Amino acid sequence: MPVEMIGWIAPRVSSELIPPSGPPFDAKVVAETARIHERAGFDRVLIGYFSDAPDGFLVGAHAAAVTERLGFLLAHRPGFVAPPVAARKLATLDQLSDGRLAVHIIAGGSDADQAKDGDWTDHEARYRRAGEYIALLRRTWTEPAPFDHEGEFYRTRGTYAEIRCRQLPHIPIYGGGGSDDAIWALAPQVDVFMLWGEPLKDTALFMDRVRQEAARVGRSPSFSLSTRPILAASEGEAWDRARAILDRVLINRGGAPAPTRQNVGSKRLLRAAGEAEIHDTCLWTSLAVATGASGNSTALVGTPETVAKAMLEYYKLGATTLLIRGYDPRPDAVQYGEELIPRLRDLVAAHDAASSAAA
Repeated sequence: MPVEMIGWIAPRVSSELIPPSGPPFDAKVVAETARIHERAGFDRVLIGYFSDAPDGFLVGAHAAAVTERLGFLLAHRPGFVAPPVAARKLATLDQLSDGRLAVHIIAGGSDADQAKDGDWTDHEARYRRAGEYIALLRRTWTEPAPFDHEGEFYRTRGTYAEIRCRQLPHIPIYGGGGSDDAIWALAPQVDVFMLWGEPLKDTALFMDRVRQEAARVGRSPSFSLSTRPILAASEGEAWDRARAILDRVLINRGGAPAPTRQNVGSKRLLRAAGEAEIHDTCLWTSLAVATGASGNSTALVGTPETVAKAMLEYYKLGATTLLIRGYDPRPDAVQYGEELIPRLRDLVAAHDAASSAAA
């Protein structure tokens, strides 16, 4: 099947390399970033969720208004908006964007960050809540008549929504996490299970666990995998650029220790980093160490050909969606569109054709 490519959009330009500057919300930055990704051939962009960030629903609405084809993956944390209300908000945005919306359910990996918005639910319970949340979203989008819900976290009576998703039966639901709690709660519910860029052998084992849990209820989610490509015309130049980025990240940290992360996904990346600096052909873990594995932080380093081939190996495992984000976000998105995405799509098409012929 065609590979889905996801980029990243934010209301101002920043990264581990680029300190935030300017206002926290800049409509021109949102519009230009969206247009860059559309021109570069991305299928979607992720709109992140942070406890101090502007509202993602409105970021998505503005980005949709200035693009024609680009889709949006809206990160959303359960616990702050009641599921029927969120279902109507999401369906409205899907209608407004002409069916270009998907939602990424984030249970929340940090107790401290959840508390900033007034949520004191513990890690395990957050994943149970996320599973129930998704189930109630789906019912609100699809039930033909008012219904009642009685669960561990939510209780509703006569729930019904006139507004329905433009996409049928509803918008795609993404979600993920590195813990057993995440697999247990989300594998039976999501359409796409999201992973960070781990070594191939670890990725394959993790996917098998997700598939087994989903199969218990007759579901078979696909997978998304996130990495940070660092490209150059030659292998040496790519590694020089990668190490320059690492040096800049360390300088920006000012000698302070890397932050300690609570979530299991970050711990998995750091464990891989402890095993080797480079895994497989070009998966580089040093930036994960330098940032405390804050989110998607392992890099694929090399020429566009090398990185495209490395991404193909994840596709072969089942990652039919690939999320890529650069350390210089907008120029890197342009480079990905010119040099990486077309090569990867050609490799995927050739692989799929060979698999079909063999079958």
